[in-house]
Amino acid sequence: MSTLTLWSRPAWDVDRFVTDFFGPTFPEGWFKPLPQAAAFHPAAETRRDGEDAVVRLELPGVDVDNDVTVEVDHGELVIRGERRDEHTEHTGDTGDTGAGSLREVRYGAFRRSFRLPEHVTGDAISASYDAGVLTIRVAGAYTEAEAERIAITK
Repeated sequence: MSTLTLWSRPAWDVDRFVTDFFGPTFPEGWFKPLPQAAAFHPAAETRRDGEDAVVRLELPGVDVDNDVTVEVDHGELVIRGERRDEHTEHTGDTGDTGAGSLREVRYGAFRRSFRLPEHVTGDAISASYDAGVLTIRVAGAYTEAEAERIAITK
């Protein structure tokens, strides 16, 4: 049976665990979270639709025409892109940059990859974008490749 494998980041994030448990401020010299490295990882889901595989990525606020590519590379479906920060300066109520603001939206480059069955080519893949969701259909991902009988010579 063919499978589509999601390669994702680890579910365990020590920095987030500590921040959630202790709050955003720590006792002096005790623990400081590591800086977030271009930590935009769009949420993804894969599901089976008949013999097709459907991959959906949440990409709200991303200019898919200019900042996203979908390609097949060495047997993998690769989605690359970037969520750009259009608001480089934030002015709060006090007039100070960043004062009175809260940023939970992550920006930066991302790359998601999915292993494809051997018989799938780029011709079997289509992509569409609607309401902040990129949907990629891999036609025939779950069809079994026909067995090829080899003649035995004497």
